[in-house]
Amino acid sequence: MLILETGRDDLLKPLQAVTGIVERKHTLPILSNILLQSENGQVQLLATDLEIQIHTLGAQGAQPDFRITTNAKKLQDILRALPDSSTVQLDLADHKLTLKAGKSRFNLQTLPAQDFPTMNVAENTSAAFALPQETLKHMISQVQHSMAVQDIRFYLNGLLMQTEGNQLRLVATDGHRLAFTSATLETELPKHDVILPRKTVLELNKLLIQPKENVVVELLDNQVRFRCNDTVIVSKVIDGRFPDYNRVIPMDNKNIFVIDRLSLLGALERSSILANEKFRGVRLLVQPGSLHITCTNNEQEEASEELDIAYQGESLDVGFNITFLLDLLRNVHSDEVQLAFGSADRATLFTIPNRPEFKYVVMPMRI
Repeated sequence: MLILETGRDDLLKPLQAVTGIVERKHTLPILSNILLQSENGQVQLLATDLEIQIHTLGAQGAQPDFRITTNAKKLQDILRALPDSSTVQLDLADHKLTLKAGKSRFNLQTLPAQDFPTMNVAENTSAAFALPQETLKHMISQVQHSMAVQDIRFYLNGLLMQTEGNQLRLVATDGHRLAFTSATLETELPKHDVILPRKTVLELNKLLIQPKENVVVELLDNQVRFRCNDTVIVSKVIDGRFPDYNRVIPMDNKNIFVIDRLSLLGALERSSILANEKFRGVRLLVQPGSLHITCTNNEQEEASEELDIAYQGESLDVGFNITFLLDLLRNVHSDEVQLAFGSADRATLFTIPNRPEFKYVVMPMRI
C-alpha cells in the first residue's frame, strides 16, 4: 500500500530535525527508530531517547493516515544518498517499508508503532516567553563551550537558564571557566532556574535556523519545551543546584586593558601549535605597553608572540589553558575584548567593551 509520495527534501529536512537525538545502539531497539505518522494528510515525525523528545511536521498531501516506526539513521542515510530532485515513494506491506526513488528500491524493517515510547509531557506551565531565534542562538554560541562533559558533578553537564523580571540569563561552567550572557525580554517573569542538559542545548542550537522568527520557551514541571519552525522539543531538566555564578565573577580586578580580538586570536592560534598536547598551557606576560605570549612543550620547543597594548599597570605573569582562550575568541563576534586581571593566582575576567551582558571568567593554571 502506498502511504506517502513526496519530494526527497520534503522528507529529509524534517527527518534531520529530529534524528540528532537518536542513538544508533540502544538498550531499547525501538528507540533507534523514528515514529512516522500521518493524520488528516499531515505527515509528522517524532524521535526520543526518553530524556529529550523532538516532534516536527513534514509534507502535507492526500496520503492515508498511517503510523509506523523505522530505523532513523538508515532512512536518513538513504535519503541523503538520493539525487536532490528525487521523488520518494513509501510503500507499507507485511510490516516492511519499501522506499522507491526512480529505479532505486530499499526494503526496511519496521517495529509496531504502538510499542514506541513517548515522554509524558507536564501540563502546568510555570513560565513562558518568546524571543527571536537569532538572539537565543547567539547567546548559546557564547556560552555552550563552557559546559562540562561527563563531569561527576552532573549539574555542570548542562546550561543554566535563568529568568528574573525581564532578564533571560544563560550560564555555563566546567569548574575551570565560566561563561555568562543575558538578554532583555518583552515579558516580566518570576525568578526561575532550570539546568538544560548538554544534549538538549546542542540539538536546540541546530534547530534555530530562522533568525527573525521567534522561539517560544515554556518552563514546565521538571521539563522545558521549545517551539520553533513547526518543531517542538521537550526535554527533562537536570535536577541539581547550579553554582552561584555571581560569587565567581570578579568585579574588582584592577589591571585592565583592551586588545583587538583577531590579533589576539591569531597570536594564540599560532602559539598553540607548540603547546603541550596534554596540558595545553600558555603563559601571558603582561607588561606596560606589551603582551608576551609563550607556549612550550615536552620536546623543548617554544612559540612566542608579542602584541602592543595600551596598558600601564603592574607586570603580571599568568598561565591559562589555551583552549579556554581560543573558545572565547572564536565565539564572540566583536572587534575588541577587554581583559581584567587581579593577581596571578586569581580568576581573570574577559568582557566585550560597552556590552555588559557578556562575561567570561577563566581560572589561571600553573605552568
